[in-house]
Formats: sequence, structure tokens, C-alpha cells
Amino acid sequence: MSEQHQRLLLFVGSYAEEADPGIYVYELNQSSGELTLLDQVSGMKNPTFVNVDGPNRKLYSIAETKNMEGERIGEVISFEIDPTLGSLTECNRSLTLKPSTSHIQRDREDKYLILSGYHGGNVGLVKLNDEETVGQLTDEKLHTGHGADSVRQDRPHPHSTLCSPDNRFVLVSDLGLDIIKIYRLDQDKDQLIYHGETHTPPGCGPRHLAFHPNGRLLYSINEVNSSITAFSYDAEAGQLTEIETVSTLPTDFLDENTTAEIAISKDGLFLYGSNRGHDSIVLFTINPDTGQLTYVEHVSTEGGHPRHFALTPDGSYLIVANRDSNGLNLFKVDPLQGRLSYTGQTAHVSKPVCVQPVLFNL
Repeated sequence: MSEQHQRLLLFVGSYAEEADPGIYVYELNQSSGELTLLDQVSGMKNPTFVNVDGPNRKLYSIAETKNMEGERIGEVISFEIDPTLGSLTECNRSLTLKPSTSHIQRDREDKYLILSGYHGGNVGLVKLNDEETVGQLTDEKLHTGHGADSVRQDRPHPHSTLCSPDNRFVLVSDLGLDIIKIYRLDQDKDQLIYHGETHTPPGCGPRHLAFHPNGRLLYSINEVNSSITAFSYDAEAGQLTEIETVSTLPTDFLDENTTAEIAISKDGLFLYGSNRGHDSIVLFTINPDTGQLTYVEHVSTEGGHPRHFALTPDGSYLIVANRDSNGLNLFKVDPLQGRLSYTGQTAHVSKPVCVQPVLFNL
């Protein structure tokens, strides 16, 4: 379709009280880089992570609420997206995991939402209804144990999930256990069936995962010790084998830091990770044959605490959600070298946690 029939929208989740805006919709002008606010939605407490199904024009968000007994519990909320207006209309809500959820993922066939409970040490499966609204929680898995760091890893902390390229498996990065647990997605029983697990080096704290486009490599950004672990992935066996672990920080940086998000370019040549403390995006090149990483550069995120970032669908821009400086910051991506340059374009958002860019054909 021609350019005028496409629209690039950014969906942003944030820390917010129920009375305040928590989810925002921006338009990104791909020519000028200008960011324009189109909609903002309140009525949710801490709708931090969102997941967007562009083809079905649905957005799913986690939030916090209380059940009938007054206990803290997570909920998931579905919205209808109107890409012409750039607006969101709530469809329905469903209670999920106690005491809260930290991340939301969708399987690759748009049948389930997979939720991570960082504080409860649990993982949940929610089935989607035929109209892509949220159904009920059909399964919950509780992790046990602890990791090497007595402060950060005294108990399980599942932080995020990712489905394998063939949708057979769900990989769960447990920051508290130094483990990536692998479950088989049983669509007949609507359950997660334990399949196996892979350890990261002790004290790493795996947070978020990214598959390489070739499907044979997986990368984990590790929050506790500011590193990235590369794995080879056996798709048939559903198994990971560690290749190497590299630091996300300059060797001379000695202050406190934790990592957050990880992303790989569409062509599979470049890997990006965010540092909170150093407040930077680190760039590596990827050897697609060996999976090994080669350091290229650190770039300031032009703000504090880059909780999340995302590449636009065509890879031409990278948007950073800087939580502590309350802003989205836009960077241009060099298509040949992967390097980032700050455009000067920014948008004020209160405590942004997640940004999801989606291109719509109108």
C-alpha cells in the first residue's frame, strides 16, 4: 500500500494510579520523526506492559486490582484499536495471578496470553475468546527455589516469557533462579507442560529474551549482573545450549546498574540492550553462524532508567521509554552499521514502562 494508507502507532504502558492516564497512543511520523499524542486511557492501576495484536486490532494490558476478598491480584484487559482515530476502547477484563503480574506475552497463533508473576513466582496461561477478548486463566505454574544472589535471588522471579518460533514451547526467564524454564504449550488441555530448563551463569538474573530471525539462536539479557547470554536453540528437542555471556557495560563503569530490554534487528545482524544506571543502549553485531557477539558502541538514552525500548517494524527507528525522566526518546538507526543517533524528538509520558510500535494499513 502507498505511504498515505499506512500509520505507525506507538502504544505505551506506564506506572499510574487508577484515576490517571496509564496507556497512551502516539503516532510516529516516519518522515519527520514527530511524535503526536492521539489517545490516553485511565481506569487501571499500573498498566505497565502491553501486548499488541495489529492484524486483529487488539491491545492487551496487565494491571493491578483486588478480588472479592480484598486480596491483591493481577488482571488483564483487552481493548479494541481504531487505527484511523488512534483510539482505544475497552472490551473486557479478567483476573489472573496473585499478587500481581509483571509481563504479558501472546502466543504466535493468537490463542493465548502468557503472564509472568515476578512477585508471586508464578506463570499463567489465559485463553483468548473467539473475538480476541480475554477469557479465563486456564493454567498456573508455581516456581520454587532460589539463585546465587541472596538479595535479588532469594526466591523465584519469573520476569517474562517468549514462545518458540514454531509455537510448541513457552520459554520463561526466571530472574530469581538463574533459569530459563521451558514448557510445552498443550493446546488440547490449555496447559503449560514442564519440558526442561537451562541455567544461566550464577548471579545473572535472566530478565527478557529474544530469538534471532534464523530461529537457531536465543539471547537473554540478564538484569542482576548486567550481561547478555547467547544460546543455540535446538527447535526439535526444545533445548538451549549456552554459547557465551558478555557484559553490557563499559569496563570502567563501576556504579550501580541493571539491564532491562533486548531486541534484535530484522536482518539479524544487530543486537541492542538497555542499561539502567549507565542509562545507555549497548549495540553488538551478531555472527549468525556462531551466535557470538561483537561490541560496537554505547549510546546515551538521553534520559533516566530506560525500562524498555523497541525498534519500529522497518527498523529505521528505535524508541526508548525512559521511566525516571518521564519520556519517549527517538533514535535513528543506521541500516548498514546499526548505530543509533538521537533525533531530538521526544514526548512527555509519566513513568513509561513499555512501548510497542505497530504499523497499520488503512
